[in-house]
Amino acid sequence: MGAKINKVVTEDFSMKYYAFGNGPKPLIMVPGLSLISTMVFADTTETAYKEMLDEYTIYLMDRREDMPEVYTIQDMARDTAAAVRELGISDAYFFGTSQGGMIIQVIAIEHPELVKKMAIGSSVSSVKDLSTKSALGRWIELAEKGDIHELNMAFSEEVYSEETFRRFKKAISAMDKMVTAEDLRRFIILSKGIKGFDVTSKLDEIKCPVLIIGSKKDRVFDWTGMQKTAEQQGWESYFYEEYSHCVYDEAPDFKVKLKEFFSR
Repeated sequence: MGAKINKVVTEDFSMKYYAFGNGPKPLIMVPGLSLISTMVFADTTETAYKEMLDEYTIYLMDRREDMPEVYTIQDMARDTAAAVRELGISDAYFFGTSQGGMIIQVIAIEHPELVKKMAIGSSVSSVKDLSTKSALGRWIELAEKGDIHELNMAFSEEVYSEETFRRFKKAISAMDKMVTAEDLRRFIILSKGIKGFDVTSKLDEIKCPVLIIGSKKDRVFDWTGMQKTAEQQGWESYFYEEYSHCVYDEAPDFKVKLKEFFSR
């Protein structure tokens, strides 16, 4: 595998990303929350999307370096859009998961020239609850206590199906040692940045084709909200009966559905 971690530098910030594939179509992937940077999993991601590499050049974007203490979804979208422009990319295909799905919605609203088509995985258009009753709220509480093991376990148990969590529990637990103090700080900032996110009143401004895809057993976000949004906006949608929040990693045909949508 040949995914190489690069860095895009603008006047205001720098952001890591990695690119792979040789296709003529640019595909921007914006991941969701994670305890450690997705840059660690460059080769794994390239392997997962190997069927798309002849048609697309895929750019997986991190969040900015030197992250401020307050960093909203709107801020993340602004910086991601600026990084994409700095790379000389426009009229691209976008795929965002979870928090990444929120980010690309804002990009499609505020920077429509960048987005040709958009696929939103396991995400929502508004977040009303960050209390400890919610998955996000519990993660923030554990992160602020500095309890890396419990956070890692709680996070993984929520985002993966019971079968996947049970199967990889030992490997997940071993990741505790990879989480640094800076990783924890960034996780807290990014998690809190979701508070107040709501673009429901601006969804009509999204003019590109959109696919909503998720799981009916998502334990992080309520899938019925996005189903209703898709129906109201006339967007395509597909919700798996099984899996969980990370359905995009678990469902064996997920990449097929993604490729089919982008190819139409």
